[in-house]
Amino acid sequence: MKEICCGIVSYIFGSIPSGVWIGKYFKNIDIREHGSKNTGFTNAYRILGTKCGIIVLMIDALKGFIPLVLASRMGIAGVYLVIVGVVAIIGHSLSIFLGFKGGKGVATSLGVYLFLMPKAVLALMVVFVIVCLISKYMSLASIICAILLPLFTYFFPIRAEVPKISLLIINLFIGAFVVFKHRENIKRITKGEESKFKF
Repeated sequence: MKEICCGIVSYIFGSIPSGVWIGKYFKNIDIREHGSKNTGFTNAYRILGTKCGIIVLMIDALKGFIPLVLASRMGIAGVYLVIVGVVAIIGHSLSIFLGFKGGKGVATSLGVYLFLMPKAVLALMVVFVIVCLISKYMSLASIICAILLPLFTYFFPIRAEVPKISLLIINLFIGAFVVFKHRENIKRITKGEESKFKF
């Protein structure tokens, strides 16, 4: 029952459409109608500005981090703890508040993995920043980090209460899911039509 309750809470947390709500509240803008029409950080940053974009990033990351903290304190461990994090990512991408649509799950994944394997996340953040600075493509940085996620899971330490093999298998699917959500970005990158990120 604890696992089910935490899963429900995690999905609701993940479903919070921060980009949409902040855009409407502060700017009277629905970011789903502008730019890439995505509800996540990158589009929020471009359409709503730096301050709102950073707020969206922080909230989206907390959507993944907070459910895991709560679940851990309730005594949930092992593969169930990982599943709670996965559910938050699914909630972000298939939000109940947006008709089961949503973002690509990168920022929420950041929050999840900051809890599960913080050292690996710090290394991935370095990769992310380097790729962004060189290519100016936020989407490309996200795709590369998603591909590297299983590899970093294997080589970096993770939380003691989480079995590495279970996390590794799940991260293979999470990485593939994030790449799949970026399929349109991949097409635009290959055609040279992807919007570059302005720092």
